[in-house]
Amino acid sequence: MAATRRKVRRRKPPATDPVARYARAVVAGRILTGRPVRLACQRHLSDLKRKDLDWRPDRALLAIEFFRDMLVLEDGSPFELQPFQAFIVGSIFGWYNAEGFRRFRSAYVETGKGSGKTPLAAGIGLYGLVADGEPAPEVYSAATTQDQASIAWKDAKRMVEDSAELRELIEVQTGALSVPRQHAVFRALSSENRGLDGKRPHIGIVDEFHEHPTNIVAEKMRAGAKRRRNHLTFIITNSGYDRTSPCWKYHQYALEILDGLKVADAFFAYVCALDLCKACQAKGGRAAECKACDDWRDERVWPKSNPGLGTILPSSYLREQVTEAVGMPAKENIVRRLNFCEWTEQFQRWLSMDAWQRCGVPFDLDVVRKLRCIAGLDMASRSDFAAFVKLFGPDDEDVYFVVPRFWLPRSSVEPATSTRTEADRLLLADWAGRGLITLTDGDTTDYDQVEAAILADAAEFDIREVAFDPHDVTQLVIHLQDALGEDRVIAFPQTMAAMSPPAKELEKRVKDESIRHGGHPVLAWMASNTTIRHGPNQMIKPDKDRSPEKIDGITALCEALGRAIVRPEEAPSIYETRGVVVV
Repeated sequence: MAATRRKVRRRKPPATDPVARYARAVVAGRILTGRPVRLACQRHLSDLKRKDLDWRPDRALLAIEFFRDMLVLEDGSPFELQPFQAFIVGSIFGWYNAEGFRRFRSAYVETGKGSGKTPLAAGIGLYGLVADGEPAPEVYSAATTQDQASIAWKDAKRMVEDSAELRELIEVQTGALSVPRQHAVFRALSSENRGLDGKRPHIGIVDEFHEHPTNIVAEKMRAGAKRRRNHLTFIITNSGYDRTSPCWKYHQYALEILDGLKVADAFFAYVCALDLCKACQAKGGRAAECKACDDWRDERVWPKSNPGLGTILPSSYLREQVTEAVGMPAKENIVRRLNFCEWTEQFQRWLSMDAWQRCGVPFDLDVVRKLRCIAGLDMASRSDFAAFVKLFGPDDEDVYFVVPRFWLPRSSVEPATSTRTEADRLLLADWAGRGLITLTDGDTTDYDQVEAAILADAAEFDIREVAFDPHDVTQLVIHLQDALGEDRVIAFPQTMAAMSPPAKELEKRVKDESIRHGGHPVLAWMASNTTIRHGPNQMIKPDKDRSPEKIDGITALCEALGRAIVRPEEAPSIYETRGVVVV
């Protein structure tokens, strides 16, 4: 039978309440934060007026003071919570529902790297172990691997060993912190070998959630706690890159709650982010070079994604990261993701998309067609994209020009046969309707149609060579060699050694804007998808394996550029221009 809900007595937070004090300062603009944190603070202040929730500042203070009085940081100083940390801890332990149990059963905390999330989680775990009044509490630091799960547990172990008070209460064992007389235990667990099964967590810590490929860890922590009235699943994370991941779903859910689009009284959300302007926010992301959005390179906005800046995290560290990211495009995405809470489009974007868009200047194909042309062909899977990229140039100003073609089976965009999400399917259908992708009938790419188009291009343009991956040796390649000549259809292996020179050349040319692609949307999408793999001797290679989406057009472009920069210009012999010199 469901518990009868009751009205609770409204409590006015005292002046010493650090949670309400932080919330008021944020809402008033005295503490600089991003919009989601402002909404979290406004949610707290608004909820103080609700009659079906009970704010107990004494319980919040008890948890906050536990950190200061019982826990020690690595440098030997007391674990004095920063204001944003006190807001998180106090909110979790100070709110109660109408049944008299703690309100928040799930907490999602997303901040920049170096904000002290893991030590904070370790402290929450220790509080749940010895100070929360739970019978036989089980506390787990959980992850997909044992090494990952052990990080927060090791922080907790060190805190116990460094605290005289906790050493008297807690036994440090191999792989466990325990209080035998209370049947209390704190362990690190992973999903390996069914390690999460059969547990009844009072506190479940889920660390580095952006690295979890599935939701199994968080779900196991919640499922095992059905009989725990004050259970907490505490999820901490950096921002990620995979928008199909469970972390992205939690991120979006948290924002919907803070925006008031969904009601979930048992879910606490604290999400750090730089602010977008209203136009970019409506479009779902920052437009390139938008001056109205927060710029991650602007030191004035750094506290929005790094609430511990200047206390937990030195400003000098962020300056070093930004300096390196500005100078190395391959590092830009990882810095924006980990340090500035941007959900980037892939693990580590290779090319700066701001620079890529600057290379989208339109050009006259009738002028460009007079230049030498070398093409790259990437067939990938027959059930997916095929790409043929023509590279013209360089011209007298050392500029190359890119003209891509793409093919895709019609089944990829049909609602009844497509395996893609509806959003992806509609995007591909729109591109096809605009002539940016050619759809071939059936559920596989029609190679005859691709071959006919390539031969038509060869008749129209001065295509000197077509480079292809030898792993894609198909009847299509054999037909092209027969029609154009084996010396014009050249194998270009997609190895690290072969791909590194054109990859570095493309990176350089995008940066200095000496390549033009006319702003082709499909090629831009593939450029945004492309990750980079590093090899020995500073070699790099565009990486399909690390990318959640397609990069076939960029691969074909690198093949063409690779042949263009190693193939000497067809120049007349010195003997034809100078004549024979007799000595």
